[in-house]
Amino acid sequence: MSEAQKAPTLAKFASPVDRFHLEMEPLKDAGTKVAGIYCVFAPLELVRAAGAVPVGLCGKKQGPIPDAERVLPANLCPLIKASYGYALTNSCPYWAASDFILGETTCDGKKKMFEIMARLKPLHMMRLPTDTSAEARALWLAEMHRLADYLTAQTGIAVTDEALRREISIQNRIRTALLDLAACAAEPQPPISSLDLMGVFESRTFVLNQEGYLADLLALRAELRELSAKGVSPYKKGAPRILLTGSPIGRGSEKVVRLLEDAGAVVVALENCTGIKSVVGLVEEGGDPMAALAARYLATPCSCMSPNTGRFALIDDLARQFKPTGVIDLVWQACHTYNVESFDLGRHVTEKLELPYLKVETDYTESDMEQLRTRIEAFLELQAK
Repeated sequence: MSEAQKAPTLAKFASPVDRFHLEMEPLKDAGTKVAGIYCVFAPLELVRAAGAVPVGLCGKKQGPIPDAERVLPANLCPLIKASYGYALTNSCPYWAASDFILGETTCDGKKKMFEIMARLKPLHMMRLPTDTSAEARALWLAEMHRLADYLTAQTGIAVTDEALRREISIQNRIRTALLDLAACAAEPQPPISSLDLMGVFESRTFVLNQEGYLADLLALRAELRELSAKGVSPYKKGAPRILLTGSPIGRGSEKVVRLLEDAGAVVVALENCTGIKSVVGLVEEGGDPMAALAARYLATPCSCMSPNTGRFALIDDLARQFKPTGVIDLVWQACHTYNVESFDLGRHVTEKLELPYLKVETDYTESDMEQLRTRIEAFLELQAK
């Protein structure tokens, strides 16, 4: 697919840094506080209801990792090392703009890294339960109230039910629009590439004007419908269809997606935290907004949950909707929760879904690119037989 054949609105998602700076300047002039976030467990609605704006922080490139390894162990997840490296070198524009950081206890590596990061900027740690029991829900709701108190102390603005309901409404509409966009890949020949769709999803936490972002999502969906009606697609008929699950990826750590694209496959569903997992499930509107918010975020099917039955249920749903010909589980080296979960996932995919399964364990470097290329191409060839 040439650039001329792509949906015009895609250009608005291509340079999130430029868009961020453009939207940030008037907010900073008005005294708006910026909350830097790393995880989909950070409740965007609550941050905005307190008068701050949340922005995703950098952590998906190899560049700052050597600086991080002066402090952190080398045999640590690259996402954790990159996140700290960007903060240590002040080389992430979103970090530079952040007034404070929201951390979370999704894994032991991140939890301990946040202790060190707190020496660089004010940091609030969200203490996440490891299941969704009644006791866990009560603890998480208390954490939401504790976070609200912290945000109010930072911004001087008290969180009200009215503000929460307003923010819940806009984020629900954004989630719905993103899921509708993702559904494009369920078509036999999707009108958008896997990499472009990944960029649209990832940009969600870098855009400050939420109404503008929603308008762009709706415009992009309309353009993709037109392209689909014309039979325009970057993929050949019968291209292998891959459901990609596992650790978070994004710009700078998308090498497995690139290798799949190079081999002629389409990632029909990106299940991980930078993809569909971040937008499944709406916040219930009506009733106690804080309780509804807590319930929705705690239901996130992350591998830090034990047991993590939600991830398997989500993959089952995605397999029904997107009809993949194979499943690839991408695990970052030293990401222990996803690594341990891979055994049961592989058995689930091969026995229940009766689909080919490939586990890929790697890091952010390109040292294993040719090895990965060989494995991925062999995996795709098996599906063609």
